[in-house]
Amino acid sequence: MEFTAEQIAGILEGEIQGDPLITVSTLAKIEEGTQGALTFLANPKYTQYIYTTQASITIVNKDFEPEKEITTTLIKVEDAYKSFSKLLEYYNQVKNNKVGIEQPVYVSDSATYGENIYLGAFAYLGNNVKIADNVKIYPNVYIGDNVTIGSNTTLFAGAKVYSECVIGNNCTIHSGAIVGADGFGFAPNEQGEFQKVPQTGNVILEDNVDIGANATIDRATLGSTIIRKGVKLDNHIQIAHNVEIGKNTVIAAQTGVAGSTKIGESCMIGGQVGIVGHITIGNGVKIQAQSGIGRNVKDNEVLQGSPALNYGDYNKSYVHFKNLPRLANKVHQLEKKINND
Repeated sequence: MEFTAEQIAGILEGEIQGDPLITVSTLAKIEEGTQGALTFLANPKYTQYIYTTQASITIVNKDFEPEKEITTTLIKVEDAYKSFSKLLEYYNQVKNNKVGIEQPVYVSDSATYGENIYLGAFAYLGNNVKIADNVKIYPNVYIGDNVTIGSNTTLFAGAKVYSECVIGNNCTIHSGAIVGADGFGFAPNEQGEFQKVPQTGNVILEDNVDIGANATIDRATLGSTIIRKGVKLDNHIQIAHNVEIGKNTVIAAQTGVAGSTKIGESCMIGGQVGIVGHITIGNGVKIQAQSGIGRNVKDNEVLQGSPALNYGDYNKSYVHFKNLPRLANKVHQLEKKINND
């Protein structure tokens, strides 16, 4: 896809300084810009590169004035970083604006779908599936029986949504993610064997939820596993059965949340965090990477460590952790002195 400086300035409501008809077809860092590339300058640390970049168009803040000769066409905006982000979003919308039904696909006779959908090759839509308008389902996606998917939602190649699950509007489910697999429910019998407990619930994703690649969200044993509005889950995350995650919470990669735990709103949870089951985590909680959470957590706590401590207490304790060899040696020397005396 090619865009002219004039078109880009129109999208961003910017002012052109240079050639309005120059075109770009790719994106680049300012220090790596080549002809035909679009870049931006927001951080003053990179100002030096605007005089050497070969990028055809550069987005800059409105107050930027070059001190030397430049070859790039400038588009001046109020905030270069925000404008570039807006342009990336627009570019993605254009790039991913697929419509139509490829072949072969399987669509059950009882499945229904709205207008302007995209259904990629080898996709599968089961019985009584309901797909709203502007949904994009990429190749090799599996949609089980009785699934409902809201408008403007995208499922990338290889995503799987098991039966009975509900997906809201404006959601994104990335490749390899699995929504609605059985929860880890087994009970020992008299012979010491583990027998499966049927998982009869579902998963509900509310609006504006993002699920990363290879993330897994298990269906509830009874009722629903619920991911509230605006939640963002990174890649390789495990959410167990009957978990509930409050709105606008974000969780980084490789975190695992055990069954029936309730996580509040607007929490920030780092990578490789482990959270036990059947606890409640309050609103606004921040958990540092690789922490282990084994207790209820109050609103707005900041935690680190395994088992996790208050963040401030952890940092104070760490001063002593790292000095343990020296302290042990000091104790040993004192013991020797006492014994000699």
